[in-house]
Amino acid sequence: MSEGEARPCWLCDRPLGTRVQWHHVVPKAKGGRETVPLHPICHRTIHAHFTNAELARAAGSREVLLRNEAVGRFLRWIAGKPPDFHAPTRSQR
Repeated sequence: MSEGEARPCWLCDRPLGTRVQWHHVVPKAKGGRETVPLHPICHRTIHAHFTNAELARAAGSREVLLRNEAVGRFLRWIAGKPPDFHAPTRSQR
């Protein structure tokens, strides 16, 4: 990635918009330090479908999250939306 090139969202891989949230791939409460940039809607989606314990067991693996059926549906739905798109997130936990 070149110096001037923006990072995409870690979850959906779309360009980031004006609002960026930083997500601990392993929750801080479980000893995590690494953070990744996300759209706010993608961040809420992760926490709507995974507990901190589940995220810790995933050990920072994006692929584990992508295998979740609800996350897959969300990613197909969000794919064509603009970077700053916002909508309510449904919790399924």
